[in-house]
Amino acid sequence: MAAEARAGTSEVPGRGLPDDDPRFVDQLLSIPHVHLLVDGYNVTKTGYGDRPLADQRARLLAGLEGLASQTKAEITCVFDGAEIDSPVVLASSRRVRVLFSSPGETADELIIRLVRAEPEGRPLVVVTSDKEIVTAVRREKARAVPSTLLLRRLD
Repeated sequence: MAAEARAGTSEVPGRGLPDDDPRFVDQLLSIPHVHLLVDGYNVTKTGYGDRPLADQRARLLAGLEGLASQTKAEITCVFDGAEIDSPVVLASSRRVRVLFSSPGETADELIIRLVRAEPEGRPLVVVTSDKEIVTAVRREKARAVPSTLLLRRLD
């Protein structure tokens, strides 16, 4: 089943759920050894883009920490480091890995690099609504989930 989830076939858990049902996220996170890779600013700007970036990050990471405590999923959240003027101080997270892109690299590029670095057959779910990332993720046979769906699940 894990390889099927990576391949994005119709045998993914939650098959009977509509793609816009927040329970679909829970079904995907129930896959053994699943890795949830989150396009941080894509999610935050979709859900609460009117807040300062630091507040956006804090809100998303708090939600992801709660999600991580309910599942056995590995969760990585990627932010674009180019938008950071000073060192970022984040509350320590025990269950969510936070990465910022390096100078000269976009978060999109880092996400695609991380997807390609995953071992073959490992179930991978990427949360983004960025069409270029979705296309690249599907090419790598990972599952793409829209940012709005994660936001609905976190609320």
